[in-house]
Amino acid sequence: QVQLVESGGGLVQAGGSLRLSCVASGGTFSSYHMGWFRQAPGKEREFVATMNWSGVRSYYVDSVKGRFTISRDNAKNTMYLQMSSLKPEDKAIYYCAEGHSRYLASPQRSSQEYEYWGQGTQITVSS
Repeated sequence: QVQLVESGGGLVQAGGSLRLSCVASGGTFSSYHMGWFRQAPGKEREFVATMNWSGVRSYYVDSVKGRFTISRDNAKNTMYLQMSSLKPEDKAIYYCAEGHSRYLASPQRSSQEYEYWGQGTQITVSS
């Protein structure tokens, strides 16, 4: 059974930076696309960033382009989300997720393309 554990969340001032980590265990991390999603209070979960299995391709939601960077270290079974220039509207619970299809060339934006989810880590940005 695949388990995903996020860490790195916390409270940061607007304009600050944080790096989230997602450590996977129990599966073959390097074979699957990975993604970050977030859910703000009172809102639906939304796609943030995704990277394909090899780390060659990545996609971002427009609101974080140029501020967030997704990366992965397949040797460590770990995915990262480097967040900079954080804004109050970035406040949310951030979830990492692992895809259910192996070796897809393109990373996936839809939550339906993910099978396993972490428990989430809270990001709060003060203005």
